[in-house]
Amino acid sequence: MNISEAVANRILELCKEQNLTVNKLSTISGITQSTVNDIVNHKTKNIGIITIKMLCDGLDISIADFFDTPEFRNLEQEMY
Repeated sequence: MNISEAVANRILELCKEQNLTVNKLSTISGITQSTVNDIVNHKTKNIGIITIKMLCDGLDISIADFFDTPEFRNLEQEMY
């Protein structure tokens, strides 16, 4: 798994936890629906930290909480 796939999976996981659709997340985050759809459908490979920050704000979580999952910890180990 690469980082863009991990980000997409995390967004979908958080939407499910918060009972949000991707469309609703895009609205409350101030990001276009097409951008969020491209991320979750693995069409965007380089997701900027500003975009992630805006999504986190919409989800009412910190960036640290966003990345604090086993998926991201395993990615870190795979890079070395």
